[in-house]
This record gives sequence, C-alpha cells and structure tokens, in this order.
Amino acid sequence: MQNNLTKIQLSVSIIFLFFSIFIFSFTYYLINKSDIGFKVKEEKWQIEKFKRDEIKALDHSVKAVEEERAQLESHFAQSSDIVPFLDTIEALAPKTGAKAEVTSVDILADNTGLLVGMKASGTFSSLYRFLTLLENSPYELKFMRMDMNKQIDANGGNKNITSREWEMVFKVKLLSFIK
Repeated sequence: MQNNLTKIQLSVSIIFLFFSIFIFSFTYYLINKSDIGFKVKEEKWQIEKFKRDEIKALDHSVKAVEEERAQLESHFAQSSDIVPFLDTIEALAPKTGAKAEVTSVDILADNTGLLVGMKASGTFSSLYRFLTLLENSPYELKFMRMDMNKQIDANGGNKNITSREWEMVFKVKLLSFIK
C-alpha cells in the first residue's frame, strides 16, 4: 500500500510539475507578448514625440524669423496693395521740408514694375535731400525721367527774385514689385 501511495504521490507531483511548467510557460508567453506590444507602442510614442518636437522647433523658428520676414516684405510693393508704397514715398518729402504728391500710377503691361509720377516742390536743398531719401528707400527704384525748374509766375518771370522755391516733376519705376 505504501508503494501505491508513493506512486500516487509521484504521479500527482509529476502532474503538478507539468501543470506548473505549463502555467509558467503560458505566463512567460503572455509577458513576452505584452512586452513586444509595449515596445511597439513605445516606439510609436517616441516617433510621435519626435514629430511633435520637430513641429515645436519649426514653429519656434517661424516665430523667430517673422519679424525679419515682415521687414523683407516691406521692401516689396504688391500689386494688390500699393498704398503703403505710395504713402512711404509721400512721407519722405515732409522729412526734408519739401511737398510731394503722386500725380500718376501705372502698372507696366508685363507686370514687372510700377511707374509712379510725382510732383514735388521746395527749396533746392530740400528737393535734393528728398531725392536722396528716395534713392535710399527700402524699395528698389529706377528714375525714368526728372525735370527740375525754379518756380515762375504766370507772366513768365520769376515770382520773386529772392524766391528759393523749386519744382520738380519726375517719374520712377518701382522694380521691387510683386504681382
């Protein structure tokens, strides 16, 4: 009987061993499967984090150059809105003591430039400084025509012998023009 009991205990022990090995193997398989899933999800997360960091860096770069971009765009007049350009060149005259007004605005047929006719008056030195400011303005200008005369009265003579007023009519071509 004792022999039978030992056989039963051995059999139960072997069954328990196989059952334990099966449970261990199954648990090991589940852990490995979970670990692989975790690694895949972590890799996806790292990729998304990298993309998000790149987007943040790009956004930061765009904000950093936004001021420089605005300054660069201020050097070009767009055909849809040439008023800032006209205001800029008209605003240069009072800085020099001259008076200026735009007399004509024409877009070239090939849309590569803008022709602006202007009339300015003031002393010779103020008109000269006005021209200097126009040449040094942020816009690329080409002077097409200019006529500068001392102002005279309707009778054909000088208004006043001591008058220092000059009149200038000129046409400039805006080369920094975007359609």
